[in-house]
Amino acid sequence: IVSSAPHIVTESDTTRLMGTVILALAPAWVASIYIFGFRALLLSIVCVAASVLFEFCYNKIMHKTQTIGDLSAALTGLLIAFNVPSTFPIWQAIIGCAFAIIVVKQLFGGIGRNFSNPAITARIFLFISFAGNMSTWPVTRLDATDAVTGPTPLAILAEGSTDQLPSLGQLFLGFHGGSTGEVCALALIIGGVYLIIRKVISPIIPCAFIGTVFVFGLIATGSPYWALFHVLSGGVMLGAIFMATDYATSPATPVGHIIYGIGCGVLTVLFRY
Repeated sequence: IVSSAPHIVTESDTTRLMGTVILALAPAWVASIYIFGFRALLLSIVCVAASVLFEFCYNKIMHKTQTIGDLSAALTGLLIAFNVPSTFPIWQAIIGCAFAIIVVKQLFGGIGRNFSNPAITARIFLFISFAGNMSTWPVTRLDATDAVTGPTPLAILAEGSTDQLPSLGQLFLGFHGGSTGEVCALALIIGGVYLIIRKVISPIIPCAFIGTVFVFGLIATGSPYWALFHVLSGGVMLGAIFMATDYATSPATPVGHIIYGIGCGVLTVLFRY
């Protein structure tokens, strides 16, 4: 007896997939702890635990099959921690996890049915709800000054203080202000290459996204230096590699990947300017 197509035999499942993405985020996680200290570790642990707990409780209350074992909630929690400053209040981060898991994910039917990426939607929700804390950036542990907080590279650029900007090398290694998991471009690229090698993501969306930011940055400034500055600052790397490639909310075809990646890149540069 032969069932209808498609006939796919694979050892891959949701748990393996999510576990692979979490493993790809490990370099950025280690870098965040090195750059921002113990608070980054605490924030990531709390966000992962809160996200898993909210998913468990929702499934329990709604009498649904438990899905915490597929690691999707854990991945969402880790990404939420990556999208906030390391000094962000713990209780506010927990609220963001509840919004991501219950409102964005579960109320729309669970994994694969969410209308947008839960972690990035939680970042927007937290920014609207707690704008002050979401825009207060701690200095890195390697900062030689006595300051407690400092602006991000994009904020410095917006103020016109170009002489205070970090070098491209510092941007690449993550020695500057920003959200916990978005600062170290090197670590994010390592994770992205790992996902491409494992065939978890296609390189089309990240390349189209990052390439568009570079090209439009070059057009806007006329300088390869400033184009690279735009690629390495803010959340471009984290967004292009780990957010835009979300299976549920990205296109399915190669042409769609290109259009989608270019659209994300264009909007990023337009919003910045």
